[in-house]
Amino acid sequence: MERAMRRERVFRDRSNLLEIYNNEDFIGRFRLPKEAILSLTDELAEELSPATSRSHSIPAVLQVCTALRFYATGTFLNAVGDTVGLSKASVSRVVYRVSRALSNKLPQFPNQLAELNKVRRGFFSIARFPNVVGAIDGTHVRIQGPTAHEHLFVNRKGYHSLNIQAVCDSDLRFLNCVARWPGSIHDSRILQNSQLFRAFEQGIIDGVLLGDSGYPLKPWLLTPFLNPTTPAQRNYNTAHCSTRNTVERAFGVLKRRFHCLHGELRMTPDRVCNIICATVVLHNIARDLRLPDPEGGDIRDDNLNEVEDREHLEEQDGTGRYVRQITIDIVVPLDTDGKTAVADADADSDSSSSVPSRLSPGSSSTASLRSQVKDRVTKNKYRHNITLLAS
Repeated sequence: MERAMRRERVFRDRSNLLEIYNNEDFIGRFRLPKEAILSLTDELAEELSPATSRSHSIPAVLQVCTALRFYATGTFLNAVGDTVGLSKASVSRVVYRVSRALSNKLPQFPNQLAELNKVRRGFFSIARFPNVVGAIDGTHVRIQGPTAHEHLFVNRKGYHSLNIQAVCDSDLRFLNCVARWPGSIHDSRILQNSQLFRAFEQGIIDGVLLGDSGYPLKPWLLTPFLNPTTPAQRNYNTAHCSTRNTVERAFGVLKRRFHCLHGELRMTPDRVCNIICATVVLHNIARDLRLPDPEGGDIRDDNLNEVEDREHLEEQDGTGRYVRQITIDIVVPLDTDGKTAVADADADSDSSSSVPSRLSPGSSSTASLRSQVKDRVTKNKYRHNITLLAS
């Protein structure tokens, strides 16, 4: 048998993409302006720059542009390679390398008082819902069926996916992201196995999250009423929905900006996880730069949670329900027109008080929580702090 001849290497023409397009066209194709690309290249240079200048190595800036072009289109690697002048194998390696480097820069949930107060004020300005430090939800990213444990990745809609948990602020920036769970896993289980859950349970983070009915009701995680029966409960649900809606909008903007998340990613789950984390980092950069949202129809997120899952979510001691009721009775009152009203500040209240904080950590009994809430009501802390937010 004749030995197969080795295929001759072909070095393609790699044009300088930064010079070909003007800034507007460049943003349309790569989702970030040229200055941001160069800054990002400098940050990732150590991880992307080749150890040698032999063999026509791919420059770091071209690697970043290649990965962003794939994120923006989600098309075949061959098509991306034709755009940037690389082979399919090179594009695959570049996307993996850049995604891994970017995933190491995922945002960490803020724990400083100044940062948390800024987030609280942003949420309060939407519907006067106090003490909110994040809106939490999950979204599914479609993937090709993997060879290992394939059944675990089939979600309730019948397709293969990864279930992504994220928390965002009022400016649609992601504060936390967990991208490693198969599509069959419920949102509540992802939360309960996350570092964020432990941080809130231990009182490390002061504030409340807003979640949909697929999450358990807790003193630091408020969910809507499934069947509101009073005007106050309906008003609470309205304010809750308007405030929590930011996370659904953030997912929509993310998937419009990086269309690879809207289609099917034909890669292994571990590579898809890195790609998702990379797009979250890039999305935050775009929000910081105040870039306009990509044009196109609104991509609505599939809510795969079902009411029948409520049985295993119900809390045991009722503390979450009590905190929610206090929120309704004190900090989300109704005025005569049926709108949310802000109580006047007590003239003798301490002007240095911070925005309203969660009940003290470590209190597990309902009686203890009731005592703490009564003390706070007596001192008008909730009322004064809400006025501080509105000012």
